Amino acid sequence: MAPTAPPTAAARPGSLRSQLTRRKPVEMLLADAGAGDGGHLRRTLGMGHLTMISIGATLGTGIFVVLGEAVPVAGPAVVLSFVVAGVIALLSALSYAELAGMIPAAGSSYSYSYATLGELAAWVCGWCLVLEYGVSVAAVAVGWGQYVNELLDATVGVTIPDAWSQPPGAGGHVNLPALVVVVLATLVLLRGVTESARVNTAMVVVKILALLLFCAVAFTAFRAGNLTPLFPLGLAGMSSGAATLFFSYIGFDAASTAGEEARNPQRDLPRAIMLSLGIVTVLYCLVALAAVGAMPWRRFEGTEAALARIVDQAGGGSVVVGLLSLGAVVAIASVVLTVLYGQIRILFAMSRDGLVPPLFSRVDRRTGVPRANTLVVGLFVSALAAVVPLGELANATSIGTLFAFALVNVAVVILRRTRPELPRAFRVPLAPLVPVLGAALCCYAMLSLGASTWIVFLGWMALGLCLYAGYGRRHSRLGRPAAAPVPPQ
Repeated sequence: MAPTAPPTAAARPGSLRSQLTRRKPVEMLLADAGAGDGGHLRRTLGMGHLTMISIGATLGTGIFVVLGEAVPVAGPAVVLSFVVAGVIALLSALSYAELAGMIPAAGSSYSYSYATLGELAAWVCGWCLVLEYGVSVAAVAVGWGQYVNELLDATVGVTIPDAWSQPPGAGGHVNLPALVVVVLATLVLLRGVTESARVNTAMVVVKILALLLFCAVAFTAFRAGNLTPLFPLGLAGMSSGAATLFFSYIGFDAASTAGEEARNPQRDLPRAIMLSLGIVTVLYCLVALAAVGAMPWRRFEGTEAALARIVDQAGGGSVVVGLLSLGAVVAIASVVLTVLYGQIRILFAMSRDGLVPPLFSRVDRRTGVPRANTLVVGLFVSALAAVVPLGELANATSIGTLFAFALVNVAVVILRRTRPELPRAFRVPLAPLVPVLGAALCCYAMLSLGASTWIVFLGWMALGLCLYAGYGRRHSRLGRPAAAPVPPQ
């Protein structure tokens, strides 16, 4: 009899390949959502809170500064550019909605990747989310100081000196406003998730009212002639504007990080994700229409504070400009709060799986908050925002986000094939076409980013792989004898 060839489809138990591809069963993810070695998070958030978390993380600096960049590229067709960018974001949002309702875990796309692609892919996804959430919080906080100066100048005629509003290397000693806003957000998060959600809801209402105020003033100066020709730079200009504007939609996935704190996650998470994206898209298109109708598109060139300039030219006066600046300050503070919240929950899930130290998954019994996790992340991000010129590291947040989005789309396709019996409160229509298209568009957007951004991203990934090899792989919960991982496929 001829000798039987050794199997090659599956990795040997205990081999490096089996460790890197071991998957965490969906049932284990769901069981972990209700218990843990360091305690569990409390389910206190309703659909309204979840929707406001996503809006708070999405609706921020983008709409207040992005028109100055997108209108010169697209012309009046920037309104359609917002629609196209929203459709691209929608493809990934549909996948998030399906998985968030099916796997309501704090880890968001990190947990989805763990269940479908294996531990190494999950670590890479989680490390991308650390870049997306943690570094972007610092970058947004740096921009907050600039808007604070604009508000102070418009109201009391004074500004914070560069020495105390710029980091070393950018003409200052420390960025004090950036430090302050992160510390304040950390203190709010320490009080509890319900209190944090209420504060975020109030801030979201303020920034929506500020944008509606802008629209009311801008439409008084609306001229239909400013919209013709609609495509002065052709369809290519409209498409280029959509690529620029896509990053204004990043943040809608924040609600998925609250999966373990939602009262009815299977029902509310998909609805919150889709509703928040719809509200943000409508607001973006309304503001863009009012802006290009009130001011000829060629005059947007080199204008960062486009909304304030339009209000001033429309006769809104210093009071309206001051209110708009206040809305921008509140908008950015809301982004800092909600994105910092998401960062803490991602590390919480990774810590519970043993990939990062257990300190990050200990929950305070009184507040139901991972207190040590919140303090460590808050202190680290505040220091980063105060003294480090972020530069290309901040730009790399976009590529990390797109990579995580692509993995979520792939996870939908895999789970449809491997676990079709799992209950799904929401199903992506036209699957697998829609998730595959969503993943392809994310990859295309990644390839359109500059070489310097890719260099920083690859350096960040190399650092993450070193940390995984030195700590995560050895301490993984699935590597313990008591765990029963699903064999890699």
